[in-house]
Amino acid sequence: MKQLGLVCCVRIKKYHSYKGEVGKIAPNLLNRDFYAEKPNEKWVTDVTEFRLFGKKLYLSPILDLHSSYLVSYTISEHPILSMVTSMLEKAFVNIPDNTNLILHLDQGRQY
Repeated sequence: MKQLGLVCCVRIKKYHSYKGEVGKIAPNLLNRDFYAEKPNEKWVTDVTEFRLFGKKLYLSPILDLHSSYLVSYTISEHPILSMVTSMLEKAFVNIPDNTNLILHLDQGRQY
């Protein structure tokens, strides 16, 4: 008797932080102007998923647009709020007094 080979296809879920318009949407102060004349004028952040050695890792950095200086970052196995708040707390101790810093983010579900 001939045996039939069974093939199981598992659909892999892809990471998407966008959940539609939830909550208050902040105005777009950066308006795609990614140039900063001085340090601590414009910072940008996002959450990025990496797959390494069969595991997912999530990177949340803050970059200063003046020099692409890495202000702060966190790495986590899950894209959760505490990952982002930890990164923000580390970054905020570096902000000088009396600055008009703009922090631009995509307003994903972690924020």
